[in-house]
Amino acid sequence: MDFTRYRSLDGLAMAELVASGEVKAPELLAAARERAAAVNPRINAIVRPMDDIAEARLTEELSGPFSGVPFLLKDLGQHYAGLPTSAGCRALADRPAAEHATVVQRWLDAGLVVFGKTNTPEFGSKAITEPKLWGPARNPWNLAHTTGGSSGGSAAAVAAGIVPVAGANDGGGSIRIPAACCGLFGLKAGRGLVPHGPNDAEGGNGLSTDGVLSRSVRDTAAMLDVLAGPDPYAPYLPAEQPPGHYLAQVGQDPGRLRVGVRVTSALNPNPSPDAVAAVEDAEALLRQLGHDVERVDPVVDERALATDFLTYWFVKSARLVAEAREVRAVDDGFETDTLITAEMGRSTDAVAVARAVDGWHAYTRALVDFHRSYDLLLTPTLAREPLRVGEIATSARERAAGMLMVRLRGGTLLRRLGLVEKAVLANLGWVPYTQLANMTGRPAMSVPLYWTPGGLPLGVQFVAPLAGEGTLLRLAGQLETARPWFNRLPPEGPLTSAA
Repeated sequence: MDFTRYRSLDGLAMAELVASGEVKAPELLAAARERAAAVNPRINAIVRPMDDIAEARLTEELSGPFSGVPFLLKDLGQHYAGLPTSAGCRALADRPAAEHATVVQRWLDAGLVVFGKTNTPEFGSKAITEPKLWGPARNPWNLAHTTGGSSGGSAAAVAAGIVPVAGANDGGGSIRIPAACCGLFGLKAGRGLVPHGPNDAEGGNGLSTDGVLSRSVRDTAAMLDVLAGPDPYAPYLPAEQPPGHYLAQVGQDPGRLRVGVRVTSALNPNPSPDAVAAVEDAEALLRQLGHDVERVDPVVDERALATDFLTYWFVKSARLVAEAREVRAVDDGFETDTLITAEMGRSTDAVAVARAVDGWHAYTRALVDFHRSYDLLLTPTLAREPLRVGEIATSARERAAGMLMVRLRGGTLLRRLGLVEKAVLANLGWVPYTQLANMTGRPAMSVPLYWTPGGLPLGVQFVAPLAGEGTLLRLAGQLETARPWFNRLPPEGPLTSAA
């Protein structure tokens, strides 16, 4: 199959051709591999090829809604038995997983042909994908810019046309941020809908959920049908839905929606003109489609939310580093930034952690009250265009000072000086909108409606109430019809030129 035809198909269309016998699964895999060989040296999306596994997979009797479709896993949390899940960390780069993650097994049951794993920042802890282990992933729309994070490798692979859809997960924006950076559709499901087992009850105390990045709304909807549903190891029992429930939402009329809009944030009171223009463009389109749109006051205390979010992430970093050291006790197995945030977490007392987690409920209540008046919250996904690769890298001076504090167990002093919080909050300043949906467990999506004058994507985010995935998918389908993006593709020249 030639690449032009391959790229003209979404995942469901590929599966339909395989089911009809018009196309064979090996042809699709060959097209995916050929494209990967052409562009991956430039974008660094795939970091762990799985060629032998893919070849063996083609000898099996495949069934399911995505039978024969090439697919990539994110190298974070999406464990494939017998292969390492590095999480972007040198200390974990060689540790094989004992069993498939639940979502991986569900993808295999859906007939997908997995042939690689994608780039991610260390422990998925950044909104950029520039791990020391694998090197930076690069944005197919402009190789000088980030793919976002932490599902940046998957986003690059989908945007560059290697696969129509790829595995992702989201603990603070890690599906929506890369979607916005790379011109893709990204949906984060609500808490408890997608299982996180079998090794963990839930991701990040409920912050994180697995999903995909795609170029078509219907692929994401069908993938949610594949992933969602009860699991005996899960702490929650989601409502049973009929087969194809989420896919059936795409194309249905969403009705007349009431949409509240926020453009600024306490972390970034002055988003870029492009971010403002992206929201204004979305507002105009929503009004054309018959929806009611109006600007609203802040829904929550945004600075407090960021502080509580970071408190949890610091503590989680400390736990992840401690667990990884049990696997491989090496001093150089972690990035400096990770060790600094882990020291902050190690020195955080239990009362502070409990207060931070209790704060999540206050944000949930505030968002519930907001949704009594509005069906959806609309914000930018990013406060500015995708960063340039290396733009927010920690300086050598900052790394040296931080490591001195790590060696001296100086987390308490760092906290008193406010240096780490200041640096991390500054990094969150370009992505201040996405954490709300994670902390409240609500579904949210980034939709690729806007490109900057310089040709970079800049998505907009919609946040729905609990169980609002159907509303989001109906609206996304309406927006996709009104403003098609599937055939809006990155320029080929930079992707395929010699490095």
